[in-house]
Amino acid sequence: MATGKSTAAARGAWIVFEDEASQSLKPPRARSWGRIGQTPVVRVRGRGSGRVSMAGMTCFRSGERSRLIYSFRVHRGRKGEPKGFTWQDYRDLIVRAHNQLKGPIVLVWDNLRTHLMPQMKDFIAANEDWLTVFHFPSYAPDLNPQEGIWSLVKRTIGNLAAANLDQLATAVKRSLRKIQYRPHLIDGCLAGADLRFPRSSGVAD
Repeated sequence: MATGKSTAAARGAWIVFEDEASQSLKPPRARSWGRIGQTPVVRVRGRGSGRVSMAGMTCFRSGERSRLIYSFRVHRGRKGEPKGFTWQDYRDLIVRAHNQLKGPIVLVWDNLRTHLMPQMKDFIAANEDWLTVFHFPSYAPDLNPQEGIWSLVKRTIGNLAAANLDQLATAVKRSLRKIQYRPHLIDGCLAGADLRFPRSSGVAD
């Protein structure tokens, strides 16, 4: 992580943390209000093989507003449908981040097999003028601020008894959009990973 921060500072780059998550119709555990001594229970169907998949990037640069960029897909369990994001999906997400951030990127992500495919390595090598990639150690989700974003999203849908995938997808997308407009929440996820960046905007280190 120290190497990634040093590289980002030397190149005037954004440091970008990437991660993936998914959500089925069975809601995650969440806190709610209820009568004393009576645990509230939300009954859901939770049936079907479909799910909502998300790939997200939390983006930070000194003196800039923190950003959240994400890709979103609904998997309905149909025959021949991809079960997850392909290397092309990650490539397109990186390119979109580069276009939106308008600057070089130091990307930090895990060792997911799709991240290590030869095609992805070729793409990274072909764009080394603006893209530098580092990998997290194995089994280190606590180091990734994007994990905090997923926690915020799942907290908002914890009491949602979605009737179908479309309703679930709408709720997840609404939650992600709200976080995009609240950079203090993104900064909080950075602090939750015990990481800090100096900012000229007056935010404390």
